Amino acid sequence: MAVLLHRLGHRAYHYRKLVLGIWLAVLAALVTCVGLFGGKLDDRFTVPGTESQRALDTLRSTLPQVSGANAQIVLTSPQGHDVSEMPYTTAIARAVAAADRAPQVSAVVDPRTSGAVSADRTTAIIQVQYTVPNADVSSASVNALQDVAKTAERQGLTASVGGSVFSSRGVHVGASEVIGVIVAVLVLVLTFGSLLAAGMALLPALAGVAVGLAGLLALTPVAGISSTAVTLALMLGLAVGIDYALFILSRHRQQLARGTHPQESAALANGTAGSAVVFAGGTVIIALAALSVIGIPFLTTMGLGAAGAVLVAVLASITLLPALAGFAGPKLAPKADSKAARQATDADTGQGAGKPSIGARWVKAVVARPLLAVLGTAGVLLALALPAADLRLALPDDGSAAKGSTQRAAYDTVSDKFGPGFNGPLLILTRTHDGNSNQAAAQVARRLGTFTDVTAVLPPQPTHDPGQSVITVIPKTGPDSQRTDQLVRDIRNSASDLRTATGASVAVTGTTAVNIDVSTRLADSLLPFVAIVVGLSLILLMTVFRSLVVPLKAAAGFLLSVAASLGLVVALFQWGWLADVLGVPHTGPVVSFLPIILIGVLFGLAMDYEVFLVSGIREEWTHSGRARQSIVDGARHSVRVVTAAALIMFTVFAGFFPLDDALIKPIAFALAVGVAIDAFAVRLTLVPAVLALAGRQAWWLPGWLDRLLPDLDVEGSSLEKDTAGPDKLPAGLTSAS
Repeated sequence: MAVLLHRLGHRAYHYRKLVLGIWLAVLAALVTCVGLFGGKLDDRFTVPGTESQRALDTLRSTLPQVSGANAQIVLTSPQGHDVSEMPYTTAIARAVAAADRAPQVSAVVDPRTSGAVSADRTTAIIQVQYTVPNADVSSASVNALQDVAKTAERQGLTASVGGSVFSSRGVHVGASEVIGVIVAVLVLVLTFGSLLAAGMALLPALAGVAVGLAGLLALTPVAGISSTAVTLALMLGLAVGIDYALFILSRHRQQLARGTHPQESAALANGTAGSAVVFAGGTVIIALAALSVIGIPFLTTMGLGAAGAVLVAVLASITLLPALAGFAGPKLAPKADSKAARQATDADTGQGAGKPSIGARWVKAVVARPLLAVLGTAGVLLALALPAADLRLALPDDGSAAKGSTQRAAYDTVSDKFGPGFNGPLLILTRTHDGNSNQAAAQVARRLGTFTDVTAVLPPQPTHDPGQSVITVIPKTGPDSQRTDQLVRDIRNSASDLRTATGASVAVTGTTAVNIDVSTRLADSLLPFVAIVVGLSLILLMTVFRSLVVPLKAAAGFLLSVAASLGLVVALFQWGWLADVLGVPHTGPVVSFLPIILIGVLFGLAMDYEVFLVSGIREEWTHSGRARQSIVDGARHSVRVVTAAALIMFTVFAGFFPLDDALIKPIAFALAVGVAIDAFAVRLTLVPAVLALAGRQAWWLPGWLDRLLPDLDVEGSSLEKDTAGPDKLPAGLTSAS
């Protein structure tokens, strides 16, 4: 791999205009495809094969008005009045008529006929039904309902609009994300001490993000791409793109400072640091692509979309970056009296004449007292992980929306006036074989009313199939409550008894039941997914470093990072610690797919930092044979780059935290704190401490296992020997363009 990347770096540097032209042409072609063929984003959550999904698919043909999107117009009378008074009954009637004229609306249920009026007569709910799913509801239709609410407010009512039509409707990049990129640029400038070098690291990342997102959006006509998938691809593509360019460019500038010819330096950096980038990117891609085995379509597209963004970031780092380095030539070399130049000289002479960095001094202190570092760090991380034992998973609803939004106002009003269960009704599909379900459905409805956590059961509603009916069950608790989850389980467990007593089979469906099934499927997949990721990390690191201690330590550190990150997520988003300070609008169960996304992403990033840090230590060990000193000397040259990379990752992810999106906010927080914990607590503290405790045994591998494992040469050590000499160029190539 190192030899191939070395040759690729040479060719990209030499044919830099062609490489740049190819990237621009690909970007232009993809943008054109998006403009001509790009479709809508699809934010449906479906779980093929589950009871709720099968029943919902049936209702799409037999009763479409309950299987599509829905909306609620919640109207409240002024204090001291009720909605039955004449001015307000007229306003409600006008609102019903106006909502019925909104585009795509299939049915409007008047609260005067449905009885959707609160016990104190102050609030009424107009139910709006669509035959199309959320993704197909146009903005014009939603805006029309909001206009209805505004008209009702002018007539004296307090009005808000909620419902499933307000699910995430796209990616909005604002000031916080831009600030995150600006901070990343500042970190690059401080790391390189050069605006040119900082820009050189940023350009390939931005190009990779543009190509990756355009490619993802171009697939919307043929694949269900969600807005969350696009945002995750943007976050990851930008973060890893900058990091990967940073790793390769840092190596390139070190070699330029030593006097290596610019073209050979770019190729050698591509073969050494680029090999580690390909390895790290490959692990991220494998972990994200593995999300497809869970069998949930939206998670599959999310994982594959993010994996595609990482793949493009890797390609940009190993092709576009060497090409751009060709345009810069020797200008990227650090100045002779700069800190970067002195560090490169120290690395060649094996001396540390300059003042060591804070990171280098930290590693030295850790190595001096390794047992204390291990016990202290592990103790802190385990303490942070304790809240994760209370982890509950669910999908967000309008109750997770930002305070002040119309959907949050509608959700809160319904909860206060009707009860939280009215925000998450269950649909019970009954079936009989005799073609007449009315009597059987009525019996099922009466029996459902006896369940402990049921507050109301609406009369059965016939479908186009005479053997089917739909019963709406209102739970006592909200859609994200454990009691609602248990109610769904209780009804399903009673299905055989209900069939025996009434002759009708029952299936629980509706948005709340589908969301519960999604969360259950994800929770059941979590441990197998962790086992796959940890097993993969053991094999990969054992192959790279020819060691047993290194992969075992890396896997344990990775698990600590994930557990501590989930603990902080639970403390903030579930328990509500510092929620008001950090602007979290709602506390409750954690987004159901967050743990798996966190594991997949953090796994790749952890391997990234592990390879860059430990490869330098191992190189020093092979040269000196001094166990503890090799940790200090090897880490001295990589800790600065790893620190900068982690800071960049943190700021990019943290830049998405202020978004008022119930899906993106917790994911951004989890990734930001996860990167910080893994880089600073695990890689820069636990790793050197454990290696110091293990001593020479850290690099031991049984001979039979050593012979079985392939030699990936991720560090490019054989390549460095083959290309020794500062001005060596391959035959047939010159530095001229």
